[in-house]
Amino acid sequence: MARHLITSAIPYINGIKHLGNLVGSQLPADLYARYLRGRGHEVLFLCATDEHGTPAELAAAKAGKPVAEYCAEMWEVQDKLGKGFRLSFDHFGRSSSPQNHALTQHFAGRLAEAGLIEEVSESQVYSNADGRFLPDRYIEGTCPNCGYDKARGDQCENCTKQLDPTDLIDPRSAISGSTDLEVRATKHLYLKQSQMRDELNAWIDGKKDWPILTTSIAKKWLNDGDGLQDRGITRDLDWGIPVKRGDEDWPGMEGKVFYVWFDAPIEYIACAGEWAEAASGRDWERWWRTDKGAEDVRYTQFMGKDNVPFHTLSFPATILGSGEPWKLVDYIKSFNYLNYDGGQFSTSQGRGIFMDQALEILPSDYWRWWLLSHAPESSDSEFTWENFQTSVNKDLADVLGNFVSRVTKFCRSKFGEVVPEGGTYGAQEEALIADLTTRLRAYEGHMEAIEVRKSATELRAIWVAGNEYLQSAAPWATFKEDPERATMQVRLALNLIRFYAVLSAPFIPDAAARMLSAMNTLDTSWPDDVAEALSALAAGHDFSVPDVLFAKISDEDREAWEARFAGVRR
Repeated sequence: MARHLITSAIPYINGIKHLGNLVGSQLPADLYARYLRGRGHEVLFLCATDEHGTPAELAAAKAGKPVAEYCAEMWEVQDKLGKGFRLSFDHFGRSSSPQNHALTQHFAGRLAEAGLIEEVSESQVYSNADGRFLPDRYIEGTCPNCGYDKARGDQCENCTKQLDPTDLIDPRSAISGSTDLEVRATKHLYLKQSQMRDELNAWIDGKKDWPILTTSIAKKWLNDGDGLQDRGITRDLDWGIPVKRGDEDWPGMEGKVFYVWFDAPIEYIACAGEWAEAASGRDWERWWRTDKGAEDVRYTQFMGKDNVPFHTLSFPATILGSGEPWKLVDYIKSFNYLNYDGGQFSTSQGRGIFMDQALEILPSDYWRWWLLSHAPESSDSEFTWENFQTSVNKDLADVLGNFVSRVTKFCRSKFGEVVPEGGTYGAQEEALIADLTTRLRAYEGHMEAIEVRKSATELRAIWVAGNEYLQSAAPWATFKEDPERATMQVRLALNLIRFYAVLSAPFIPDAAARMLSAMNTLDTSWPDDVAEALSALAAGHDFSVPDVLFAKISDEDREAWEARFAGVRR
């Protein structure tokens, strides 16, 4: 049994996330966590809300609420939606937690002692209309790199280039829209990332198994142009973690807070502290400090490609620069973008389907299966309602759901709701077991390599193998000539339902639980030996016929949803 620490990129607190956000980090992280638990490994799966900085302040102002109250309410919403999608976090924390305040201030103190923080007088944009400095996301304008006209003051979401507000062309206030801006002098703290370039390069070079997407983005940021730049870690904002050196005040930094990009990744560690405080007997340091046992932990991060620079450079620079024995990430699984029906998902325009809306119209397993089986790994992928309908109807309803229905109903009609006794395997059954064994090893290999789409493809092939066996064996026909052989075929098929439930649980946990319940078993042991697994339900074991696992999506429903989610979210 191994120990696995898993984190998914923490979502901003400002509103409900769309399905593109979900498949870019949290959902594949959950798939991996569920798989590892199913194999018997010890897993700590952490996520949180990212609550500081401009997005929170702007969203709270729009909602007409104090920012702390707004964040508390939205944490409840995101937590509920995470549970609705069956995201199996061991803890879903908050970056505004006392643990993150203390740990962020601690890291800042350690970095200062190491000579990696300096005070810089700089020019920042000031809005006369708003009466305040406009850091990062308070400013919008045209990206100087790609020309995107809605770039933010911290990063262009179109080309992912990291920016400073003063880089933007034709800047405007994100609060008021005013262009009455001027540049004024202010003082801020900078993390001297440039001094860490060689150490970060060597560290990244050692990650030979990282996805090309992750490594290429990291190397681009390290070596293109002027290479890794020093980066401001404070902002002139009211909401955030006050600037301190550990427990001590930081002269000259009164009234400032740490920049959200600095404190948000630290929340991964702080979240473990929140988890430990939530129940007695939990030791978070054995997961995060290599001097307390974390040297045996494998740490995997999940994120969209726009988050890669912060997780491959800035956060590691913080950890390495502290000089303390913190656990560094072993593997970063990054994803491209999921687009929506010929365009992009848009939170601001409400284009696409959002997590709350998705759960209103269909259970979570429908969405989990489509999103994971179409995960944007090697390139961007696209959600279309026609593809969604086809995938659900063919994969879930016709292949898996139909198999479960046919087997259980036939057995009930001929033998009652009990696993029948009699008959021995023949060549057809031995061939099926050999095929399933080969496919199971392939499935395990893809899951362990976090190849999400390949895992889904192999799982579907395992379902198909059972259907093809059932169609070929035709126990309904065999029963007329050789009832004993038919009992063996049905017994094998009933055991396949439990087998499928265990393998499918990481993808479709609710359906898997219903399959296990129908088979009247709590046995979720991983089927290392297929032949043994297919005799887990012995003759005489009771079962029940479940309701329809997956209802098909009609053309009328598809057309209605396509029209409903094409417009602006109200």
